[in-house]
Amino acid sequence: MDSGKVVYSNQCLSCHQANGLGIADVHPPLNGKSVTGDKIKLIVFLMNGPNTQGEMNGKIYQHAMFTNSEINDQEIADVLTFIRNSFGNKASSVKATDVKAARKKLN
Repeated sequence: MDSGKVVYSNQCLSCHQANGLGIADVHPPLNGKSVTGDKIKLIVFLMNGPNTQGEMNGKIYQHAMFTNSEINDQEIADVLTFIRNSFGNKASSVKATDVKAARKKLN
């Protein structure tokens, strides 16, 4: 969780805020089913970001998320484990092997 918090602070905090609630109508909150559900979908979303707009928890957000291709598999696993267990979330952890499997699906 600690290493995921560091990645979150460096990569995610400016848009999604320290409390994970995002910025209304611009950056989505990082809680709920979109975060705690399908790990692979979440991993792919983080690695690629949406092309033009993103849907989280049934709401469309107009500001596209930046692609996070520069962070490695372990950092992705760490930050998603942090997010999936913060901000009121409680979900299983994400492992680097999950990220590797998702990356293979993209290629």
